[in-house]
Amino acid sequence: MGKTHRTEGDGRGEHHAPLALVNDPIFGPIVGADPQKPFVIAQLGQSLDGRIATASGESRWINGASALDHLHRLRAHVDAVVVGATTIVADDPRLTVRRVAGRQPARVVIDPTGRLAAPAQWLADDGARRIVVRGGEGPVATGAEAVAVPFAGGRLDPAAIAMALFHLGLKKILIEGGARTLSHFIDAGAVDRVHMLIAPIIIGSGVQGLSLPPISTLDKALRPTTKVHVLDDGDVLFDCDLRHQRRG
Repeated sequence: MGKTHRTEGDGRGEHHAPLALVNDPIFGPIVGADPQKPFVIAQLGQSLDGRIATASGESRWINGASALDHLHRLRAHVDAVVVGATTIVADDPRLTVRRVAGRQPARVVIDPTGRLAAPAQWLADDGARRIVVRGGEGPVATGAEAVAVPFAGGRLDPAAIAMALFHLGLKKILIEGGARTLSHFIDAGAVDRVHMLIAPIIIGSGVQGLSLPPISTLDKALRPTTKVHVLDDGDVLFDCDLRHQRRG
């Protein structure tokens, strides 16, 4: 994997990337995304057999160090990193850039019913914006902003979430977890690109990764244009462009 790149500002709040970054085979599509609309990238790490955790819930170290470095590079290239409330409860992630050089993205938690009340690491007062996306009014943790979006089909509308963040100036958005949140965004057609990191490990049972509504025939399957990159320690990155489909 290459070095982490940082964009240069022009003093007016806009960032212009050097041509080399725009042409980067992995991060170029993020750096060169259309600034007039949200650009949403989803990231998921899993085993060869599509598991993100064992049956007991253990998930640490499925993917290797290179995959974790890649995740932190993704965070450094976006304006906001988004997770669901379940991920906060289960993992208490920091959602920061630590393993590579780069700026810290805003940290966004989707909490439809306002169930998050306890202090958590994502709320650390370190200069990054902290945002709660919910379906209505209610108390908000100290230091966090609240954004209300409408429900669609019994859940918060993913496209509305992306647009609400865009209007806050957060144009490049990483959907990091959990798998159910990623699945909702993909099912809603709200994701431009997916970075799927596959570890050379077979778990055999446990928690499944993506879970989308069933289809009756394969012609309804998603067939994104995909580029494959082998990371240093054997994990494989599938860079999937959901806006461009292959013919099956």
